[in-house]
Amino acid sequence: MIVIGEKINGSIPAVADAIARRDSDFIKERAKLQTDAGASFIDCCASVPESEEVETLHWMIDCIQSVTDVPISVDSPSADVLVEAYKFCKKPGLFNSVSGEGDKIDKIFPILAANPGWEVIALLSDDTGIPKSAADRLKVFDKIMAKAKEYGVSPNRIHIDPLVEMLCTSENGIETNTEVISTVREKYPSIHITAAVSNISFNLPVRKMINFGFTVLAMNSGLDSAILDPTNRDLMGLIYATEALLGLDDYCMEYISAYREGLFGPVKN
Repeated sequence: MIVIGEKINGSIPAVADAIARRDSDFIKERAKLQTDAGASFIDCCASVPESEEVETLHWMIDCIQSVTDVPISVDSPSADVLVEAYKFCKKPGLFNSVSGEGDKIDKIFPILAANPGWEVIALLSDDTGIPKSAADRLKVFDKIMAKAKEYGVSPNRIHIDPLVEMLCTSENGIETNTEVISTVREKYPSIHITAAVSNISFNLPVRKMINFGFTVLAMNSGLDSAILDPTNRDLMGLIYATEALLGLDDYCMEYISAYREGLFGPVKN
């Protein structure tokens, strides 16, 4: 599983406070914790007004890169901000994100074409918003992949996000998501499929139980990337176990190795 660590995001009150106070130690500590927990990427999202975003992301990215060499997921809803902020990264990372909305793809995909190490999260939404049905989300997907072909961006550099919505307001549970995930996986075996795991459980009690159940079902459908908290040892253990059960971990070696390294299981003194 490609784990995109979610803990440096200005939408989190404690992170917003650290950003406002320019508390570099706070940002560095969260970066180190996620690195030690096995994150594949560290998401960096400022959640400040767009006029302040590039400068803020520059500071945040510098903080993160001073303590870890894990690639950064540069996170902004603005393609213009992404175009500037990715330049602060010392090594290729992840654009988070583009969609079928406006000209976002046409601003980011040329950068991908010129920088082969970079990857991108692509949301299955467009100018109409988030399509309700799986069929309509897959139409957005087909348009995104047509653009990828046009710009020469290979599928294995794209993380498709089917857009997980709250379970408590969903009419069909996760049926739409699992249909989208399984169809995308069938069409493009090498593509990555990602999701913000915790979105599924908003406004529900004991959210972790819903998150756990969704993670297993989504992985069974083809999810191989996720935006989550890598310091959640129970969730990480569940991911390693699910990969083993799905036959994605030969002889359970990754599961055993992760346990021995203390990435999940009882805290070892």
